[in-house]
Amino acid sequence: MDIHHFYIEKGQGIPVILLHGNGENCSYFQAQIDAFSEFYHVYAIDTRGHGKTPRGNMPFTIRQFADDLRGFMDEHQIKKAHLLGFSDGGNIAMVFAIQFPDRVNCLILNGANLNTDGVKRTIQIPIEIGYKIAKKFSDKNNSARLNAEMLGLMVNEPNVAPEELAGIQAKTLVIAGKRDMIKEEHTRLIAASIPDATLQFIRGNHFIASKQPEEFNRAVLNFLQNEI
Repeated sequence: MDIHHFYIEKGQGIPVILLHGNGENCSYFQAQIDAFSEFYHVYAIDTRGHGKTPRGNMPFTIRQFADDLRGFMDEHQIKKAHLLGFSDGGNIAMVFAIQFPDRVNCLILNGANLNTDGVKRTIQIPIEIGYKIAKKFSDKNNSARLNAEMLGLMVNEPNVAPEELAGIQAKTLVIAGKRDMIKEEHTRLIAASIPDATLQFIRGNHFIASKQPEEFNRAVLNFLQNEI
């Protein structure tokens, strides 16, 4: 692998890997790292090109990030882990669970989406405009190129067909805010397409893990501890 991930590690027991959203880093999960490490061995990682993890030379795509995660697990001798992904991190976890089903214990998808149709248009349209502007100047300006790459994840990815979700073997919790930027019917579609998935909405917007951590953590821990 052409990169080594920056990560925060805490706790002992069954591994839980936390995957942050677009343009963020592992500090997003500050309220989860401490809470979950009381029961699990927590790894919160910075995705390729995010936070303190280098960009490297490989493609900047959700599927590459999923392959990076496999490399991270191999490097740290993690045969199997619970995965919790938020937003683009949820998309990474979703793709990983499809591609490497034997490496996932339980799966928690928070604010994930299959495609851009799942995002409310009031959110998606400005992203698409910003992407077009950044892409226009990407050949002449390095910051515009990096911005275009980051926004491109939300314009061109992840393009997962609902039928692909049938290949997920892990027990799954699909969780979102009641006022999430992901359409409620889209979140329901994801849950309905994964065999025996649990669906839960809690108060709040897209950022429930950071803004409603007690309620979010309780929902996740209840799910994990009831599934083992």
